[in-house]
Amino acid sequence: MSGLPGLAGTDHIGFTVPDIEEATKFFVDVIGCDLVFEVGPFQADDDWMQVQLGVDPRAVIRCLRMFRCKNGSNFELFEFELEGMSMKPPKNSDVGGNHLGFYVEDIEAAVDYLKSHGITIQGEIVTMEEGPSKRLSWVYFLAPWGMQLELVSYPKGMRVLDEMPGALWTPREES
Repeated sequence: MSGLPGLAGTDHIGFTVPDIEEATKFFVDVIGCDLVFEVGPFQADDDWMQVQLGVDPRAVIRCLRMFRCKNGSNFELFEFELEGMSMKPPKNSDVGGNHLGFYVEDIEAAVDYLKSHGITIQGEIVTMEEGPSKRLSWVYFLAPWGMQLELVSYPKGMRVLDEMPGALWTPREES
């Protein structure tokens, strides 16, 4: 047996945002997620923040909020306070670069909806024509603070799931 003893799956993903109120409004009002709980602030007078989180020992977590979006994984948002911290999200090509992908049944309608809310769409919808992700459509978009997010859609499935049913977790409601 290999891997983590007792591994059941992904519980959540965490992101740091520059303004937790703006991020909450975006994820709740525009994306449609639910705010489940919040905790904080957290501040330590010793090296707890550095030992536990790998951040500057004087960093303050103003707030941590946990969200759930329909049938998807939980995610948590942090707002830190620390003089001199970077306020620019990493690029996908940077080590630690990331994005959060949302599955939608109708990607064109979702793009139109985001545009109607003034959200920047990066490029055009791409539909994979070959390979394991054949029939998957995707497009990146930006949160108001510049974090990259993605829409994905494969209402007719993907080739990999035809060949290996259940190989990938999906938030889709199977019919």
